Amino acid sequence: VCCDECHPGNRLVKQCGPRPKELCIPCETGTYTQNPMTLRCARCTQCVGAQVHLKDCTMKSDTQCGCRDGLTCGDGKCSYCVEKCAKGFEPTDDSSCRPCPHGTFNDKSHSRCKPWSTRCPGPNQEIVSEGNAFSDVQCQVMVTPENSPKPPAVNPDLPRPVVSYEVIIAVMMAVFIATIVIIIIVAVKVNHTRKKPEKKPEKQLTTPVIRTPTDDPRTLIAIECSFHEAQQEQGSSTESLIKDSSEEFAP
Repeated sequence: VCCDECHPGNRLVKQCGPRPKELCIPCETGTYTQNPMTLRCARCTQCVGAQVHLKDCTMKSDTQCGCRDGLTCGDGKCSYCVEKCAKGFEPTDDSSCRPCPHGTFNDKSHSRCKPWSTRCPGPNQEIVSEGNAFSDVQCQVMVTPENSPKPPAVNPDLPRPVVSYEVIIAVMMAVFIATIVIIIIVAVKVNHTRKKPEKKPEKQLTTPVIRTPTDDPRTLIAIECSFHEAQQEQGSSTESLIKDSSEEFAP
């Protein structure tokens, strides 16, 4: 029996043999392989120095390393770290950064500088300002009499817009409702004013007037009448005494 390829994470022991399970064996601890027909597993990478550990090593894949803040990987396997160049700079062959030369720019982190554009991308555009280390040249549309926008032509045959009847009806309804509300408010105020109770004048206490006898003829007549009645009563009593005395002395 011969082996065409081993399973991922296994290395080849021998190409052919009587027992298929003895043709491939798993990688030892600390090693890995991505080649199905390799005879030896590779040792796992160790993240050192400016590198940071991102992912552990397995039998199928190597350790994944990264770089600290401000640094970036120097190659695709991130086997070393270099300074991360900011916008307006570009990386050099000695893993450092340098400013973009005049006439070039870089608007991305850790990228190569690109030359300024020599013409604008759109029609009727012109360069109005040159670029710098961070951006390309600035373009702007130039307005000329030929390409300036013209006002729309007015068709005299089209009817002029008129006010919609719905708008007129809505305005009239609003005025009518406002008038009704004002009338109701005025009526309520007038009715409230009429219903206020009137203050009744306080009754003055009258005290009886006692009049003294005066020279009024009616008063004098009353006094004289009283006097005569008293004398009459006195005369009657005298006559009764005389009558009683004569009866006592009679034989």
